[in-house]
Amino acid sequence: MIKLNIKNAVTENAIKKYSNVVKNIATKMEKLETDGFEYLGWKDLPANYNKIEFKKIKNTVKRLEREKVDTLVVIGIGGSYAGAKAGIEMIQGEFPSKRKMEIIYVGESISSTNLSQKLVYVEDKNFAINVISKSGTTTEPAIAFRMFKKILEKKVGINNASKFIIATTDANRGSLLSMAKENNFTTFSIPDNVGGRFSVLTPVGLFPLAASGVNIDKIMKGALIAHKKYSSIDLEENDAYKYAVARVILSKKLPVELMVQYEPQMKAFNEWWKQLAGESEGKNHKGVFPSSAIFSTDLHSLGQFIQDGSKILYETVLTVAQPNFDVLLEENESNVDNLNYLAGKTISEVNNVAFQATTDAHVKVGKVPNIHIEYERMDELSFGELVIFFERAVAMTAYLLGVNPFNQPGVEVYKQNMFKYLGKPE
Repeated sequence: MIKLNIKNAVTENAIKKYSNVVKNIATKMEKLETDGFEYLGWKDLPANYNKIEFKKIKNTVKRLEREKVDTLVVIGIGGSYAGAKAGIEMIQGEFPSKRKMEIIYVGESISSTNLSQKLVYVEDKNFAINVISKSGTTTEPAIAFRMFKKILEKKVGINNASKFIIATTDANRGSLLSMAKENNFTTFSIPDNVGGRFSVLTPVGLFPLAASGVNIDKIMKGALIAHKKYSSIDLEENDAYKYAVARVILSKKLPVELMVQYEPQMKAFNEWWKQLAGESEGKNHKGVFPSSAIFSTDLHSLGQFIQDGSKILYETVLTVAQPNFDVLLEENESNVDNLNYLAGKTISEVNNVAFQATTDAHVKVGKVPNIHIEYERMDELSFGELVIFFERAVAMTAYLLGVNPFNQPGVEVYKQNMFKYLGKPE
């Protein structure tokens, strides 16, 4: 269950003033009458996802396990990998005691050093490839796929390699789909009405999540719970839309939103959210700049600025009600480190006090508005809920700002420049 607290950021009366406009936008979203309506397929996925393909995901993972695959190379950029990585790290942590397959991510940059090291890393692994691209021509993943496919073919043979390549791509068109058909790759489809940064609950995210050992049934259950909660057109009943309104109000004076987590394994979730918000809202000289931090780590680098620097940001702080693990601090006879005053407390209790103390300092002394979102656990149910919560909130924020949440015209400029400078044929 997600709990939203906006009292340290905006007033309830300020939120209520948006009731009618939110109801109007939400109604149009449900009727598919908004700008970009053709990409609203994500909002109903928890209720009507493709059950046949869902079963195929599980069966493909089982097949790869029978083939003794220990590593899945996920090739994609942006929304093609960020959601899966966010879920895997949130649920399993950075150092899990058990993971069905190790997941490594490539094609998310064009760094020669990074790519070279990953190519060497998989040489002694029994690896499979999941290449994710709607077109198959995006530069970064296309380069990576060519190189990792070559290594795979060398390891298992050209004729055998197709068993270990899974293509997640457009259902009807594109160079990757053509290659998959020609070489008999296993394929999963990216729905036409779901854009990349909203695609984590499609095979784009679900296949890598399942391969890592995450329970994707529970993810969809959590997403369905959120779908029922956040589909309401009534602002009073919809915390996702309340959060969206709070962001719009704050953005009029503060150009930066800092997402803060108190759990290091939520770092990838921050990165997923940054793309979701930045690419959906940052158009027509509108939208806040999405940034992120992990506390208390970043209190030792950014804390001074947040507390006492220029007033350019507000904070959205996420905390977990029940951590997956905990550690008890015990009394030490010598007490050389003077920590016996903490004896009998757990690390999570100390972390929660750090959250409370920081909130008091930032809000009461630093005058930094704080939105607080508490979720239940770092597990599949909560991940599914959080995905729907933030997707709903970001879409509503964009519509309130008067922009289409589902295009990215600015991104296309750099791509076209790259093609021109590299001499790509028309």
